[in-house]
Amino acid sequence: MAVEAVIWDFGGVFTSSPFEAFNRFEAERGLPKDLIRRINATNHHDNAWALFERNEVDAGRFDELFLEESTALGHPVRGADVLPLLSGQVRPRMVEALKTCKQHFKVGCITNNVVSMHSPGQDEIQRAAGAMGQIMPLFDAIIESSKAGVRKPDPKIYMMMCDLLAVEPAACVYLDDLGINCKPAAQLGMKAIKVSGVDQALGELAEATGLSFPAAEPA
Repeated sequence: MAVEAVIWDFGGVFTSSPFEAFNRFEAERGLPKDLIRRINATNHHDNAWALFERNEVDAGRFDELFLEESTALGHPVRGADVLPLLSGQVRPRMVEALKTCKQHFKVGCITNNVVSMHSPGQDEIQRAAGAMGQIMPLFDAIIESSKAGVRKPDPKIYMMMCDLLAVEPAACVYLDDLGINCKPAAQLGMKAIKVSGVDQALGELAEATGLSFPAAEPA
């Protein structure tokens, strides 16, 4: 089936991965590398992250639950200390690729997010808001987990996007930086691209869509 829509994750796709910030935080605190990812992967349907991204708990309760979960793994970390790490730097070539795709296909965004990432007024949240403000208006449809009450990797959220765009899953390309989120998209029939870097992602997107995307700027 011909491609009719390209569906994108946001963080880790249009912005640098929060995992980089997680690792810096862990190194600064003398914590095991990838501790935060391990906490988030434990009981991933019903842990603190899952509840917060479905807007089932507020920021205060998330802070408490994350502390409980990290303590259970032997390294107490407050949720409030982790939330500021979610912001990343915008990847301009990915934004340009979105604009190119929009000229040829329907484009949508499925993002797991939270209602209030952390205290307003800090530089990180202002940067994140600025990035989203630039990019989000480009999409034909957007699904935010905190508003929809469902989050990736639940297959329902992918089908919700297909309904909004009026396309079949087999006519979609899906990009996400997490394999766990790509898997259900692929199982539904989408062409799933796990984003591990800009060059890799745009190469696979070009192959899937037949479009051309800008190369990296010379060093």
